[in-house]
Amino acid sequence: MYKHIGKLYASHDKELKALIRSRLIEWRKEPTTTRIDKPTRLDRARQLGYRAKQGFIVVRQRIPRGSRRKPRPTMGRKPKKMGTVKITPGRSRQWIAEERTARKYPNMRILGSYYIAEDGKSLWYEIVLVDPTHPVIQADSRINWICDPTHKGRVFRGLSPAGKTSRGLRHRGTGTEKLRPSIGKYGRRGK
Repeated sequence: MYKHIGKLYASHDKELKALIRSRLIEWRKEPTTTRIDKPTRLDRARQLGYRAKQGFIVVRQRIPRGSRRKPRPTMGRKPKKMGTVKITPGRSRQWIAEERTARKYPNMRILGSYYIAEDGKSLWYEIVLVDPTHPVIQADSRINWICDPTHKGRVFRGLSPAGKTSRGLRHRGTGTEKLRPSIGKYGRRGK
């Protein structure tokens, strides 16, 4: 069943696009961080480790698109040296969305996230969170690894799947020697 759900999202079905477009009208009116009852893409949520049980929650996060805004300097210089355009963040939008969600829910741990939709102004991601203090999570041998104190603040250290991808850890071979083991190593050249 989950394989067919994944194929439906990958196929760019016209009916599915129309459904998402109608949902975006409602999502734009919501707060940027919104807790939801169940995942929109159940196949991706389950791949990340989501289970429909106590201790798991899903949050929809909205992120603005486009480059960062910076005020124009008042002192004179060449327009090229103003440094006001093409300023982009050093992290992916998905990683930024996870960090913002983690700040809203400080008692939870980020398991992962996935893309849902976008329009001209915003991107939407859904983030799967786990409560490490919940007895159901602590008793589950498949997920209780996240209860270990070493996983506290893992998203801020780039240890979530989106963080590892943004840091370049999904690549191997020539050119990736300075990426490991962490962001701070080798004069912070990892990011």
